[in-house]
Amino acid sequence: MDLRDLRYFETIAELQHLGRASVQLHRTQPALTSSIRRLEADCGAALFEKAGRGIRLTEAGRVLLKWAQRMRFDVEDAQRELQSIGAGLTGHVRIGIVPTAAQFLLPAVARQLLQEAPSVTLRTVVGLIDTLKPQLRAGELDLVVGTESAEEAGWVSKPLAEDTIVVAASERHPVFRSRLTLRDLSAHAWALQPPGAPTRDWLDHTFDRHRLPRPRVQVETTMLLMLPALIVQTGLLSFISRNHLAGEGRIRGLKEVPVKGAAMQRRLVVTHRSNGFLTPATRRLVELFEQSARRE
Repeated sequence: MDLRDLRYFETIAELQHLGRASVQLHRTQPALTSSIRRLEADCGAALFEKAGRGIRLTEAGRVLLKWAQRMRFDVEDAQRELQSIGAGLTGHVRIGIVPTAAQFLLPAVARQLLQEAPSVTLRTVVGLIDTLKPQLRAGELDLVVGTESAEEAGWVSKPLAEDTIVVAASERHPVFRSRLTLRDLSAHAWALQPPGAPTRDWLDHTFDRHRLPRPRVQVETTMLLMLPALIVQTGLLSFISRNHLAGEGRIRGLKEVPVKGAAMQRRLVVTHRSNGFLTPATRRLVELFEQSARRE
């Protein structure tokens, strides 16, 4: 099999449309069709089938996609390892990171890495773990710092820090005038992430378990980093990391709302492919994250 054909195949499989793949790859549709025909001849099976106006992978196509990605990873890792010989702490590191870790862990770690290796470049992608994991699987990221999830074969995760998500509000909020229960929180408006975000789902399900109405969301945003400043200004409740309420990361005017059963415990981990090559700079970045977590 030709590696170029396999790369074209990956893109066609991702877009599920020959025309869009043609535009992205800057190749004609007949050229891509010929590429797929060569692969099908090698496999002895059809790789795609029609699906509406597009196409989708057959069972054989799904199997080939898995191996095509592995082959691409191996080739890219070989190139990077060869380039790293004798180069020391240089090169480019691609890191995906969840907002809390980006705010409270990354700055000090990046400072230390750049002091040790001034020629290293970093590309950071900040997002929720559900959006970062597919990029890690596709080889678009070298590692991800995010919330812990179920173990998966082929991946290595190392614990970094514990994080607690709590209800918070402006210290002037009337919610602090009396002792509170979860039921009392239903009377107030909230600023939260959309459904599907792990913290939002945990909070909604907590109210469900107590047979209470879910939080009444007045402001919904995917910009997690804006929530602390937003709730100080608006008088809304929110559900954010306790890191915003103490230490160097504390935001003035913000206070935790003490409610039994309304604190979510989670762990931050750094994850990368178990058999993938990590450049010396990437390995050093992982070490610095671990060292930073031990100092906490």
